[in-house]
Amino acid sequence: MSDALDLVVIGGGPAGLAAAVQARQLGLSVTLLDEQAEPGGQIYRAVERAEAEGRAAKLGEEYRHGLVLAKSFRACGATYLALHQVWQVEPDGHVYATDGAASRELAAQRVIVAVGAMERPVPIPGWTLPGVMSVGSAQILLKTIGLTPGDGVWLAGSGPLALAYAAQVVASGGKLEGFLDTSRYSRRLAALAHWRGALQGWRYISKGLAYYASLRAAGVRIIERVEAVEAAGEAHLERVRWRIGTKWEAAPASGLLLHEGVIPNTHMTQSIGCKHVWDAQQLCFRPVVDAFGATNVAAIFVAGDCGGIGGARVAEQRGRLAALGACASLGRIPATERDRLAAPVRRELVPHFAIRSFLDALYPPAPELLSPADDVIACRCESVTAGRIREAVAIGCRGPNQVKSFTRCGMGPCQGRMCGPTVTGTIAAALDVNPSEVGGFRVRPPLKPLRLAELAALADEARAA
Repeated sequence: MSDALDLVVIGGGPAGLAAAVQARQLGLSVTLLDEQAEPGGQIYRAVERAEAEGRAAKLGEEYRHGLVLAKSFRACGATYLALHQVWQVEPDGHVYATDGAASRELAAQRVIVAVGAMERPVPIPGWTLPGVMSVGSAQILLKTIGLTPGDGVWLAGSGPLALAYAAQVVASGGKLEGFLDTSRYSRRLAALAHWRGALQGWRYISKGLAYYASLRAAGVRIIERVEAVEAAGEAHLERVRWRIGTKWEAAPASGLLLHEGVIPNTHMTQSIGCKHVWDAQQLCFRPVVDAFGATNVAAIFVAGDCGGIGGARVAEQRGRLAALGACASLGRIPATERDRLAAPVRRELVPHFAIRSFLDALYPPAPELLSPADDVIACRCESVTAGRIREAVAIGCRGPNQVKSFTRCGMGPCQGRMCGPTVTGTIAAALDVNPSEVGGFRVRPPLKPLRLAELAALADEARAA
């Protein structure tokens, strides 16, 4: 592969941008493929535009940090292919992507997968009703066009992203009817076991307390100790219900935003054949990587939250480490130089990563979200309930791929991204085994839906060559 690029980076978030910049500083030829129109990923989405329009400051200084990354990336000399959806990555470094009109093939000696995280599914009664959406989706609207919730919108969930979004809403002049806090008081004692990490990451705790203070100052109703949430209505969301102890309450609602943490986006690394492991702390699968993001597939490195949740600042440093690892694996720098350059990066990681175990212990998903009640939709693409999954298990299905054959669960447009964690959790609970014994869906190309015309363009490209 002598005519191949040195490095292809997939993903334009903090990990991908930092990896591209570091790789260019080491002299590698780099192409970055990004689904979005601008660098930043989800956490720094549209940060350059938001700054130009005067909205970025309201979204917080942490968001504006993305400007530094975007500026460095723009100046580093990497080729930037925006609005390109990667639909297949081969273990040898061949990458296939489409711009929506035609596909193209890139050959790379090394590939860094930096596709970030995805929100954990929140399968509650009524979650498929129009008017119910994820906090992450609402945050996209806020960052890209400054859209804030209108009257009657509630937020239900827990974790740093839910708090951060709520604070961004009120800072941007929006409003929320209420915040249904589903974090469990019983988990606070477990989280205290990680007090050393919490002390090292005190800035994050301080930030979280400031978020709560801003919500209270804005008059947002914060309801704590919520143990269950339901969305109710006929053709669309009409009201939200919640339970504290044994008591149910309800309120009219025009919108409900759900969030229960994020998990690694492993769809691509699973399709490549990278080894994955069940993370018992974060309750999700993640690829197995070394300190520099190397996987069991020689050409493939992983950077950022798709390799394990750490947050934006951790993802940024992991991107740099992955670039160093890729460069050393190509023989461009010796291992001693790699380690020397990595030392300050590792030091920068410490205060940002230290609090992770505290947050994981404080905000685990409730068991009923991992394995919902029988009448709750698990696969929204195919309208398959959790009860239907249990029926498949009862007649002998022992894994997601068997369940898919019996129920069509995972065969919809999302190709199992949204239902995969729920299917695995439901099967594991039904069999009373660890999710690692159940596994996930087998991922086949294309990674996302592709028109035949886009695919056929590859033949035209080959003939032109």
